[in-house]
Amino acid sequence: MGSEAGDYGKTLKKHYRTLMKQCQVNLEKLDKEYPPSVEGFEELLKERGVSRRDFLLWTSAMTTALMLPSMFRPMVAKAAEKFNRIPVVWLHLAECTGCSEALLRSSYPGVDEILLDTISLEYHDTLMAAAGHQVEQNLEKALRDFPGKFICVIEGAIPVGMQGKYLRIGPNGKTGLEIAKEVTSKAAATICIGTCSAFGGVQAAKPNPTDAKGVADALGIKTINISGCPPSAANFTGTLIYYIMFGGLPALDSLGRPLWAYGKRIHDFCERRPHYDAGEFVDEWGDEGAKRSLCLYKVGCKGPYTYANCAKARFNDGISWPVMAGHGCMGCTEPNFWDTMAPFEKPIHEGTIGGGETTVDNLGIALTVGAVAGVAAHAGLTAVRHSDKNKADTSKKS
Repeated sequence: MGSEAGDYGKTLKKHYRTLMKQCQVNLEKLDKEYPPSVEGFEELLKERGVSRRDFLLWTSAMTTALMLPSMFRPMVAKAAEKFNRIPVVWLHLAECTGCSEALLRSSYPGVDEILLDTISLEYHDTLMAAAGHQVEQNLEKALRDFPGKFICVIEGAIPVGMQGKYLRIGPNGKTGLEIAKEVTSKAAATICIGTCSAFGGVQAAKPNPTDAKGVADALGIKTINISGCPPSAANFTGTLIYYIMFGGLPALDSLGRPLWAYGKRIHDFCERRPHYDAGEFVDEWGDEGAKRSLCLYKVGCKGPYTYANCAKARFNDGISWPVMAGHGCMGCTEPNFWDTMAPFEKPIHEGTIGGGETTVDNLGIALTVGAVAGVAAHAGLTAVRHSDKNKADTSKKS
């Protein structure tokens, strides 16, 4: 046993040494091949009121989140300093711009928000000052200047019905499908920000008249999917940090989502989980259970079937997230959640079947049904046990 543990330890050390070397080589390559930084990152942190100590705390948290040992903390810091060296072309297709809004709106910016402010954004439909033909020229210039080096970020689904004619963009009237094909073919990697670009989102909900699809499905390419409606800024910046460090993709689940961010269920880290285990539920909105912040499963929370780190990353400057605010998880990081997770304010066993709580990969409808039945049975049986206990206590008192 001791010998096996020793061999494992040696293998692990060797693996991390190799990974560290890969990281160092990639960061050196980035210095040689990419444009220099426009502004100093340390000066920017000072201007925004972020101390060196706060930055080091962030690097520690990000290193842990990326499932790397502490020896990589200096590398995470270096990657953050080089964050604005990577050119980004950001496309908006069939969407509401909510993902960009969520990433931009921050009253007290932390390191993640500052990184997004300094990103080398070569093209962004919503934020750029240019209009009309200037926009087309900016996109053409970005593709010409950084072939194979820029990151393509796509926000929104791609309508493929009628050869993509449901979505035309710009003065030349190109379809979103045409633009996405052209840009992704020249990108170093494609990141889908939000559930619409990852899986189709609300645009792909039934009856889906435009035949909207997620980017990977529409184009037949591999994408990194930062799903959510909207997703957390930390999940996006963390994925880019990993790419800067290693020049490749982090470990992904079968749906193309980074495991470090989507490897656990909402249910696993929810602050209301103890109430679920104790069979203490909100039965209807505004009841005593709601006032006591009990589990929201009976009023539709889809946390047991949804994979995301919302409970840890949170939103609104890290202050809160939907369940903390009093509404159940809608399952928005999962494919087809508009159809499979509805109705949103009823338990899933009373509506359609979606998600699946056994593993991060969907093991099939039979296992999903079993998982859903198990959750429902657990909730019911636990409630019965508490009811019996209360009756027993009442009879003793009488």
